[in-house]
Amino acid sequence: MIQNDRISILETGFSFWEHLSEEEKELLAASCSIVQFEKGALIHRHDEICIGMLLVLSGQIRTYILSDDGREVTLYRLYKGDTCILSASCVLDAVAFDVLIESVEPTEALLVPLPAFHRLMTQNVHVELFAYKLSTERFSDVMWTIQQILFMGADKRLAIFLWDETAKTGEDTISYTHDQIARYIGSAREVISRMLKYFSEEGIVSLSRGKIRILDRSRLKGYL
Repeated sequence: MIQNDRISILETGFSFWEHLSEEEKELLAASCSIVQFEKGALIHRHDEICIGMLLVLSGQIRTYILSDDGREVTLYRLYKGDTCILSASCVLDAVAFDVLIESVEPTEALLVPLPAFHRLMTQNVHVELFAYKLSTERFSDVMWTIQQILFMGADKRLAIFLWDETAKTGEDTISYTHDQIARYIGSAREVISRMLKYFSEEGIVSLSRGKIRILDRSRLKGYL
């Protein structure tokens, strides 16, 4: 059973908590567990049984698709406080994504196992609404990614990525390899390396092994 000090996580992490009966709250609290994933661990793949719903407590997870030739396209990433619904997508009739989910860094999450999640969905409309609202939000994230890939040049997509990442950390330096960035924005490593070299030559960024530092934020913003 989940410890009492984790009850607050359920209250703040799931908006449907206040709409649960006492029996349903006990079911959810007793079924949940804290799970850890190492960096790079594969949490879910489309040909495996869904594990349930995940609430990220720390770290970062990534949802992506894989083409026949092995190219990865990141659909979205989730951080502390975010809920991963596609890890329980087999109970959502309207959702049929063949996706993979991995931990980008060491990650701790609250897991609501599939049987408990399915039971709550079928007997409480607030849980069902929460699940489908979350699915809609994630679909919006996917559409934004597709829009970037189809209609934006590599320079703008790279600039958006660099801007967003530094905004999250509040630092001018981020630690990503060219290959990681390519996977996150759905491009090729060679394209990212070429664009970063161009940004470097223009004095927008400086490059070192595994690190990128923003030197001129105003010029970077001009690419957004």
